Amino acid sequence: MLIILQDHGDGHGETDLTEELAEATSDDHGGAYNPLEDAGFWVGLAFVIVIAFAVSRGVFKQLAGMLDKRAQNIADELDKARRLREEAQELLARYQRRQQDAETEAEDIIEQAKRDAKRLEQDAREKLTEQLERRTKAAEAKIARAEEQALAEVRGKTAELAAAAAEEIIRDRMDASAQNALVDRAIGEVRGKLN
Repeated sequence: MLIILQDHGDGHGETDLTEELAEATSDDHGGAYNPLEDAGFWVGLAFVIVIAFAVSRGVFKQLAGMLDKRAQNIADELDKARRLREEAQELLARYQRRQQDAETEAEDIIEQAKRDAKRLEQDAREKLTEQLERRTKAAEAKIARAEEQALAEVRGKTAELAAAAAEEIIRDRMDASAQNALVDRAIGEVRGKLN
């Protein structure tokens, strides 16, 4: 069925339309309009029956419930994703703070190690200086003792040699008994002076 709308400009467009519609329906069906023969009628009726059946079975309520449930699930998933994102950002911030703390701690450890190394170097120098001073003093004391001992030995030998020389000289000039007494006295005097 084809309906053509024409406007003739004289204000009679509506009457012409109804007349054409009446003519088209009477021409197509050979007289009176019978809705049982119209396919559009049956499609409309089937549509109304399906809608009525769906309404009576609560399909729209179920469909609305399913849509509401799906919308709720989507909202829950969005909330969950938002919470997970916030947790991830919090974890990232926490790890960044930990990394920064670790870097600061590492810098502190390096600075402390440098201070400890300087202190150990200073302590080692001081200990080495003290040890060298002790060894120098010990060597000087040992040298002084060796000098004293050498002088004592030289004096002892000198005294013995002087005593022997005096004894020989006196022997040559004196008799035996006078010589012995004089030698003994000279030896005692020399020994007393040297000691």
